Amino acid sequence: MYALIRPLLFGLDAETAHGLTLKALDYAHRLGVLPLLADKAECKPRTVMGLAFPNPVGLAAGLDKNGDHIDALAALGFGFIEVGTVTPRPQPGNPKPRLFRLPQARAIINRMGFNNDGVDRLVENVKRSRYRGILGINIGKNFDTPIENAVEDYLIGLRKVYPHASYVTVNISSPNTKNLRQLQQASELERLLDALKREQESLARTHGKHVPLALKIAPDLETEEIIQIADLLLQYRIDGVIATNTTLSRQGVEDLPHGEEGGGLSGAPLRLKSTSVVKQLSLALQDKIPIIGVGGILEGLDAEEKIRAGASLVQLYSGLIYRGPPLVGEICRALG
Repeated sequence: MYALIRPLLFGLDAETAHGLTLKALDYAHRLGVLPLLADKAECKPRTVMGLAFPNPVGLAAGLDKNGDHIDALAALGFGFIEVGTVTPRPQPGNPKPRLFRLPQARAIINRMGFNNDGVDRLVENVKRSRYRGILGINIGKNFDTPIENAVEDYLIGLRKVYPHASYVTVNISSPNTKNLRQLQQASELERLLDALKREQESLARTHGKHVPLALKIAPDLETEEIIQIADLLLQYRIDGVIATNTTLSRQGVEDLPHGEEGGGLSGAPLRLKSTSVVKQLSLALQDKIPIIGVGGILEGLDAEEKIRAGASLVQLYSGLIYRGPPLVGEICRALG
């Protein structure tokens, strides 16, 4: 059915289609017809970060920034949902147009810029949701918060989402917020992780539960930088790492329409770069911290590749746009 709908959606501006698709999913969920779109295949549950995942296929952050559509998205068969990125205060993001399809490459470029309604709105949406599965909440900093004050933004986000999240993702790798990736540098990252770990331990005592922390990193890192990040993840006992966010590279899409647009590139061209980071992280972490692999997963074999490289779970975004909900079941069957 998605194959019939996709040409209509691709005839619209990408961000308009995005909004309409989410509204349509909500409507279909209320009517109870989403099983016609989904392909729910059985696959083995996994225990990762101390959490019991019913299947290893998750929805990556970015599709549902405000947690407005959790119940409908969960009905598509995902083993877990990640919402956000959310910032302490609402912000409009970057000027439009800011989302572009590159169909010839099965790719997307976005420069959304953490557009969201703020953490308080997201928390209210999560509380209204009926979903009781594993929910990740992805937090970031406001665009106008100076980078030297970024830690406080992350602490605000962590405090507010902690009671409502199964795990919290710390996004320091979006290319669309000025200087954000600077936080991946060793000295900056050490300061951030130290503050977040201390706060996590305090919140665990307050709420009587441990909510895992995962760090989301970029694909555009040198091997030395990946090893430094792995060392800090181990030092501060961070619970997980998500590899990777979008890339600034334009290799393979330079000559395509929209190929030179600014922003992060996702989809098929990201696959090998992302998998390489997963593999390098896996070697450095030696199974002491689990990896969630994301980037360029458009078929079951791509997900298998991420698992073989060292990932314990996978996440989708661009693949869902190009392949539709049946991709979830395809990957489940591939992973067994």
